[in-house]
Formats: sequence, structure tokens, C-alpha cells
Amino acid sequence: MERKIYDAAVQGSVTALLNLLQEDSLALDRFMVGCYAETPLHIASMLGHLQFVQVIRNLKPELSGELDSWKSSPLHLATAKGYLDIVKILVSANAEMCFSRDRDGRNPLHIAAIKGHVSVLRELYHQFETLKFLVETIGDQYNGFVNSKSDDGNTILHVAVSSKQVEAIKFLTSKKTIQVNALNAYGLTALGVLTQSYRDVKDWDIGELLRDAGAMTGKTINEVGSSTDQTPRTSVTSHENHQTITGLQFPAGNRKRRRRWENFRRRQHGGNWFDQTRGALMVVASLIATMAFQVGVNPPGGVWQGDSSGAAPAPGPAFPHFPGVSILESTWPCAFTFIWACNTTGFMASLSS
Repeated sequence: MERKIYDAAVQGSVTALLNLLQEDSLALDRFMVGCYAETPLHIASMLGHLQFVQVIRNLKPELSGELDSWKSSPLHLATAKGYLDIVKILVSANAEMCFSRDRDGRNPLHIAAIKGHVSVLRELYHQFETLKFLVETIGDQYNGFVNSKSDDGNTILHVAVSSKQVEAIKFLTSKKTIQVNALNAYGLTALGVLTQSYRDVKDWDIGELLRDAGAMTGKTINEVGSSTDQTPRTSVTSHENHQTITGLQFPAGNRKRRRRWENFRRRQHGGNWFDQTRGALMVVASLIATMAFQVGVNPPGGVWQGDSSGAAPAPGPAFPHFPGVSILESTWPCAFTFIWACNTTGFMASLSS
């Protein structure tokens, strides 16, 4: 019977499943008490059989909490394949599986972030009430819960920042035990992840939440650590009156003044004054160089097309000249000298910038 149900799951045949359950109504229950490596829900979730998953969810929602030999739930497998509709069904059956860890220490949120399934990641984080429930009930008893890491070193806060979940970030940074400066395997804090992620309208709010919680980038932490010749610690919490890293203390008042200055500079210059100014100067310098070059090869008034050995052109006086020489140089030498000096100065200045 079990083999037949497995075959039905592989094919995604709802009809075959219902016929088998008519023969043995306890067939699905046996997968929960037996020693099978995986359940039919695992198979259907991995293969993307939406209707089959829906039927099992209605008949036996408890199967959504079962783990295979790799400690993966059906939600792990559906998340890895990016099956958003199946993820929604499984989360509705057992939302706590969002934080279940497989053998590699990854929960579905980690997997969604690793695979780049943004829509799935957004759906998982929409279970905000579940996140609050788990953190509030487990976090106080086991402080490592909110700071636990995947194989890549990402904490829940890293994942929340990468998916721009403002409400989740606000909640997590409000917890006393959160390590806002925890480093992942790439040496990035949550604030570092934000600076390297794609630009979004939420970046300002997220940055403020992280900085108010004492967050810094990995580079800043390393600089502070190197100044004291000690290994920096990344266990700074968000509710310290003084932010302590490697024995150094930064008064809260100084941080507030620095933050006000940074906010003012962002408002005045759009948040990246140096890069914007440098880019604008490069554009202007390129334009000046182009214009100066054009004046050099094609001076005002043009150039002589012939020499002065023949008869003088009529009307007008005759000027000694040669082909390719500026007409302005022959007819108005002072003006030509002034224009040429200004043009050369501008061209050289634009190149030096």
C-alpha cells in the first residue's frame, strides 16, 4: 500500500490517492509512526504537485511537520524549488516549520535566501505573528535562538535585512539579546548586507533601525578592533547605554550627534555626496575636453585652404598664409592668441581632473 501511495505522489494523481485511502483509511497515518525516509507530502512538495499537496493538507495536516532523513520538512523542499503556492499551503498547515532546521542547520528562510526565491522569502516573513510568538516564547529561555546562524553565518536579522522586511527588523532589533553586529561567513553584519543589497525605498528606515540599535558594518568593526590590537567582539546588543566593542566605549551622546550630522548630510546631498560630486565633475571635465579638442582641430573662422603665393582673393587685403593655418591667426593675431591660451588651459585642466 505504501509503495502505491508513493507512486501516486510521484505522479501527482489525486484520484489514485483517494482510491487508495478508500481501501485503507489509515495509510497516511502509518507514515507518521513508521520509519519511512520521507512522506508522500515530501515527494509532492518537491515535485510541485499542487493539488496533491492540497488534498493531503486537508486530510492529514500533521504530515507537514514530518522530517525526512535529512531533517527536511516538506516546506524545506518546496522552498528550495521555489513553489510559492505550495509554500503557502504548507505554512497555513504548520507555520512553525518556517524555523525548523535541516541537517545543515538551515531553516526554510535561509534556503529561500540562498536560492534567491524572493517571493517565497517574502511569504515566509509575512508570518510575522509566528516570528513574534517563537522569539518571545523561546528567546527568553534560549538566548541563542534569535542569533543562531546558517552554514553561511546568516542570522534571522541578516535574512530579514536582505529581504527588506521592516516590521521583522523593527521587532528583532527591539530584543535585548539580538546581536546586531554578528558577522556572517563573508564578514558582513546586517548593516553590511543592507549596504550591498539592491536599492529600495525601505533602505532609509531599515538603516535607521539598525543604527539606532548600535549596528555597524564589518569594516568599521575591524577598524575599531585593529586600533586596539585585539580581536573584535560582535556581541553588541541594542539596549546598551554605551556601545562596547573590544573594550572601547562610544558615548551615546557622541553617536547621536554623529547620526544627526549624517542625516543632515544625506538630506542635503542625497546620501552619497562624494560619489555624486565626483561623477558630476567627471561629466563636466569630459565635456570641456571634448569642446577644447574640437576648437583645436577646427578653430573659429576655419583654416586656409590654399597658400598666399597666388593672386590675392578679391575683395579684401592679402595675408601671407599656408594651407591648414587658422584664418583668425592671420587676420586677428591678438584674439587668436587669447583664444588659444584659454582653450589650451581648459583642455589641460580637464585632463588633469
